[in-house]
Amino acid sequence: MANENLESKRWLIAIAAIVMQLCLGTVYAWSVFKKPLIATHGWGETQTQLTFMILMGIIGCAAAFGGTLVDKKGPKFVATIGGILFGIGTLVAGYADSVGNIYLLYLGFGVIAALGNGFGYVTPIATLIRWFPDKRGLVTGLAVMGFGFGAFFMGQIAPAMIANFQSFDAAGKMTSSGVANTFYIWGFIFLILVTGAAQFYKNPPAGWLPKGFTPPATTVSAAQSFMFGEAVKTPQWWMLFAMLALNVSAGLGLISQLSPISQELYKPLLDPSLAGDVLIKKLAWAGGLVVAVTAIFNGLGRLFWAKISDNIGRRTVFMTMFITQAILYILVGMGLIPNYWLFMIIGCYLLACYGGGFATMPAFCADSFGPGYVGKVYGFMLIAWSVAGIVGPLVFAAIPGQALYVAAALLLVGFCIAVVYKPPAAKKV
Repeated sequence: MANENLESKRWLIAIAAIVMQLCLGTVYAWSVFKKPLIATHGWGETQTQLTFMILMGIIGCAAAFGGTLVDKKGPKFVATIGGILFGIGTLVAGYADSVGNIYLLYLGFGVIAALGNGFGYVTPIATLIRWFPDKRGLVTGLAVMGFGFGAFFMGQIAPAMIANFQSFDAAGKMTSSGVANTFYIWGFIFLILVTGAAQFYKNPPAGWLPKGFTPPATTVSAAQSFMFGEAVKTPQWWMLFAMLALNVSAGLGLISQLSPISQELYKPLLDPSLAGDVLIKKLAWAGGLVVAVTAIFNGLGRLFWAKISDNIGRRTVFMTMFITQAILYILVGMGLIPNYWLFMIIGCYLLACYGGGFATMPAFCADSFGPGYVGKVYGFMLIAWSVAGIVGPLVFAAIPGQALYVAAALLLVGFCIAVVYKPPAAKKV
């Protein structure tokens, strides 16, 4: 009976994890906020994009610290702090727009919300890996699938909210972007849902395993788990770190520009006589649609690649994702994908691979170093997310003409690392 209760409990935790990640993943819809902010305040492209770069940079560092706290303080404590910070940071970002202060935007969305996001992101992953040793790829895929789908909901809902709250003067100049009220509403939603979901988190009893499950010999057991200090001394930890950083750099660069790129490709499909508010709304719809649809595949890719990695292996999955993405980035860079709808299809696959990297890597890490200290071992690996959060968006903003080729080169390096990867030698206990 006790084992049956724990079986039910672990699935309840999985549901709470999906709810939390849905909220946290809304940050990937940043590109739908960018144009209204630029139009209202006259901020530059790179200046505005810096918000997203700071956000992505801090999330990874926060996840590293949060993973350490999960191992020491438990998942409920860390996730609750994460929910509070994420909600408050979003509210501060709304106020920053209302007063036109970009530095306050950096602080609210780039720092405070990012700290909360990192704490919240790593906690369910570390917790579920311990509860689901029998379905490691599937369950981490389910959890981070929610993170990918978060951008879908925000990409669908936020453009309409922003447009509803926008205002213009007699000359047609935007006087209120509508971003502030949108952030206020979502900030309160985040405070309720993320902190609420956190209350379900708890680690399983020591030594617990699902009924009938025997850990395979190819993975590291809980008793043989590497501590962080031991794992980081192996070349394998750094190889996994590099693979994650390279995959995420390419994906985040594309995500940061999805709405603007798609709006440019959509313009030839519109009546040339359209102008002003009508043109802005149609282009915003087109950009929001691409963000929303690709976000679905960001989520589905996380589940698909993570689940298939249980069958064909984590290394094979990364090799496949790296080489196929590199080819597609080169084709887009060569101008062979000039159509709005075709770009959306390509974007769906690229985002599926981007999300798949996030979903497969926690299981890859646990297979290589064990589940015992995975909060800290994988948490610090997420600093790769921080590195990628700076490199990817910066490349796409600073050298847009060559960015796709740079992304392809990064992916090819990742492919080479995956080809030569071998698990670390078993730890003596």
